Amino acid sequence: MAKTVPPAARATPPLLKHLNERTVLEAIRSGAPISRAEISRRAGISKPTVSLALQSLVGDGLVREAATAPGGPSYGAVFFEPVPEAAYVLGLDLGARFLRGAVCDLAGEVRARQDVELRGADADGALRAIAALRESLIAAAALPVDRIDGVVLGVPGVIEADEATLHLTTPNIPGLEGRAFGREVADLLGADATLENDVNLAAVGERWAGVARGVDDFAFLSVGTGMGMGLVLGGELHRGNHGAAGEVDWALAGVSEDVDPSADGVAALAARIAPAGSAGTSLAPPYDARAIFAAARRGDSLARTVVEEVARRIAAHIAPIAAVADPALVVLGGGLGANGDLLLTPVRRLLAAWIPYPPRVEISSLGEAAVLMGALAVGLRSALDNVFVNRPRSAPNR
Repeated sequence: MAKTVPPAARATPPLLKHLNERTVLEAIRSGAPISRAEISRRAGISKPTVSLALQSLVGDGLVREAATAPGGPSYGAVFFEPVPEAAYVLGLDLGARFLRGAVCDLAGEVRARQDVELRGADADGALRAIAALRESLIAAAALPVDRIDGVVLGVPGVIEADEATLHLTTPNIPGLEGRAFGREVADLLGADATLENDVNLAAVGERWAGVARGVDDFAFLSVGTGMGMGLVLGGELHRGNHGAAGEVDWALAGVSEDVDPSADGVAALAARIAPAGSAGTSLAPPYDARAIFAAARRGDSLARTVVEEVARRIAAHIAPIAAVADPALVVLGGGLGANGDLLLTPVRRLLAAWIPYPPRVEISSLGEAAVLMGALAVGLRSALDNVFVNRPRSAPNR
């Protein structure tokens, strides 16, 4: 009597076909340009099966024959590469003064980038600017609108778990607090939209294309008009229970002294100590943080005193993170944090004196583009999956 195999235990050809095609596609993405034989070797799939998968992937517009072969003899082999134009990602960085945007293809190549000055826009003005910038980027890159897989938007604030509602920690853009801004952007642009904290995206951007490339455990500390931290642990962004991981403004809550190294804290510090050192300074109230750093480079005594204290405050915020998470690297960014010539040496010195295992401290290599690069990296990860799952089939019932 024949044994009956339950339906769930049977291998279904469509599922195997799907798995084989995805395996072949990943081998091509990681090794392009790559031959059929090399795909078979890397993926552990027979050459006939690879050929069938390639037929589907080429027909669906996800893979094509490469125009050039890798170095060395090819012996007549045909090589394959992904089609970068199969989908595009729109990345946006919404700040207090600027809206930055870029479009990249599936190879991560930026096809167009533009910055727009917001001039004090509120939330509704920001939405209008986002729509206009999207149209401008698509036109500049001559892209088909239906190939935009999704939009990733970096914003200052804590994002709720549904990735739609925003809670600001600093009121940089009037009217954003509590709005379901992610859903509004999605409805406006007619595409899936992901909302993410801007400093979190800066951390992702540094790992994708910056100084933290290849580092699995690190923190990105942004010091500018405000302060925030993006924390990457085990190669993945760590958001925390409420999405508030990295809100280092609260790290030293309860400490009686002022420890704010951001622009407002710097200005207040200069105003407090100026009477004692005003004779040796070119600075005058109201004190501007950028002007203070510029004066410090010229040897201004008051400015140098302020910058030394800023370095101490930055180190004081890094120390508890280093003690708890033990990251290999801390990347400094933001308008003030990027002053590596003045800050790196004292911050490193203080951390080495305070804790037994200080992290390496470096300045962001992406600068103001870090958030935007992170937005593209997050969108690209989703697009690479979506383009396979949602591809238009070249022939029915294949």
